[in-house]
Amino acid sequence: MVEDVVRTLGFLCMGSRLRRIGERLQADTQQVIDEAGLSIQAGQYPFLAAIDRSGPLTIGELAQAVGITQPGATRTIGQLLELGYVDMQPAPDDQRRRLVSLTDKGQDLVGQSKKVIWPRIAAAVADLCGDLDGPILEQLAAIEDGLAAVPLARRNAAKEER
Repeated sequence: MVEDVVRTLGFLCMGSRLRRIGERLQADTQQVIDEAGLSIQAGQYPFLAAIDRSGPLTIGELAQAVGITQPGATRTIGQLLELGYVDMQPAPDDQRRRLVSLTDKGQDLVGQSKKVIWPRIAAAVADLCGDLDGPILEQLAAIEDGLAAVPLARRNAAKEER
């Protein structure tokens, strides 16, 4: 059997390991979505959730809310527009800004997902993490906050200055 180098190298490959875990979670989530007969990708749900929680948002605001680049948000919103889950209209206060909102079809999908898909996924991930030692969501938030404050490339220099 070949050694799992990503696991063995610990902190050196933490980004690769988190990406691998994220991809597995996304794939498993997609399986639940497909079994429910819904026509959406797991990675599109955070955009619908952001609009549902905050109301109409610009592409830039959506990118910020989901934590991805603006081109990535533009691509995903384009897909959601094609599927008929969102609509894009000029903002009433500034015609140059375009706001993305849920269509009736999108609201129906979010409503159904809140009842069926989201609780199932949340419960499954909570079960997966249930035996872990320590508050994993708080630890992940601390990692994200730490990277935002001082990126990896600056960490050694910042530590040496202290």
